[in-house]
Amino acid sequence: MKFLFFRLHISLPHRLNFGRGNTKASVDVPFLVMVIALSLFGVLMVYNSSVALAIRDFSDPLYYVKEQVKWLVLGFMSLYVCSLVRYTLWREIAVPMLLITLALLFAVFLPGIGVSALGAHRWIRLGFTVFQPAELAKLSLIFYLSAWFTSRENSRLTSFLTLLGLVVGLVVLEPDLGTAMIITSVGVCMYFLSGSPLKHFAILVPSLIAGILILAVISPYRFERLTSFLHPEKDPLGSSYQMRQSLIAFGSGGLTGIGLGKSRQKYEYLPEANTDSIFAIIGEELGFIGTSSVVCFYLLLLWRAFALARRAPDAFSRLVAVGIASWIGIQTSLNFSALVALVPLTGIPLPLVSYGGSSLIVLLSGIGILLNISRYRKI
Repeated sequence: MKFLFFRLHISLPHRLNFGRGNTKASVDVPFLVMVIALSLFGVLMVYNSSVALAIRDFSDPLYYVKEQVKWLVLGFMSLYVCSLVRYTLWREIAVPMLLITLALLFAVFLPGIGVSALGAHRWIRLGFTVFQPAELAKLSLIFYLSAWFTSRENSRLTSFLTLLGLVVGLVVLEPDLGTAMIITSVGVCMYFLSGSPLKHFAILVPSLIAGILILAVISPYRFERLTSFLHPEKDPLGSSYQMRQSLIAFGSGGLTGIGLGKSRQKYEYLPEANTDSIFAIIGEELGFIGTSSVVCFYLLLLWRAFALARRAPDAFSRLVAVGIASWIGIQTSLNFSALVALVPLTGIPLPLVSYGGSSLIVLLSGIGILLNISRYRKI
């Protein structure tokens, strides 16, 4: 467990070049405005995509959108607090936060604490609601790796793989391969940017690809998703149904879409219409022009996030900013790619747009930390 007891001394890895000075300023307003705009667009699309499901499950067409607004308010409250707390605090509490996260990942399997649904153990009961610890694991690992990778240490590959294997292994057991892929990808990005030798990637990348393929093959439901991706014509009403319905939604939208609120796929044709598949509903209602605009908006958001990372005042803050920006970018890319059949379906929500409390609150908290980092800029 060497990786849990590193010494927190700042070093300047050769890939992270910083000036000595920095100045305190206001938060990056354009980035904040883009986050608010995308979140409000998400509320609109959650309403559009969830009406039929809300009536079926709760006899209230506004149920899901009211829940989303509640989570959004809590998320922006957390964003505001995190934007005021100096980013160095997260370096000081990186170790206990990781330990708490690991304990929560174990707790999802405990009777009376963990909540099981459709064979998955991904949530813990908080009394008034449920929470998904795997979402917190993304942020906790970013803090820990940022603190660790800016400490003085000659070799860390084995310890890094041990830590990553522990966190990802618990997430895979839930099972949640999509989130495990995001955590792994973010961790590898941060490992590279911390100044680790390039030769390590000759070991890391093939090993991780092989691991994902093995996990996909040994699990029956993952293997079905893989085979349906490779041969979508074999089981059109079974394992390949969601992917085919998603493509039908995009095709129905054409160039300009069939009109906001007029989706047909949301009437229980497309599974997970208000969560994982919400981008397909956007494509159906707003067409190619609308989906292209959404993609461009995400690209602009990511460009701004990485620009903030480039201007971060020190190694720790830059790695945190890069980790959060990479998290948003990787998760968005996987969601888009799965729904247009470029990769197998992974069950990953679209950041800031899909319905979901844990994902929204944790992500907005991370964005609040990124905004705090934007207050302290290199001279």
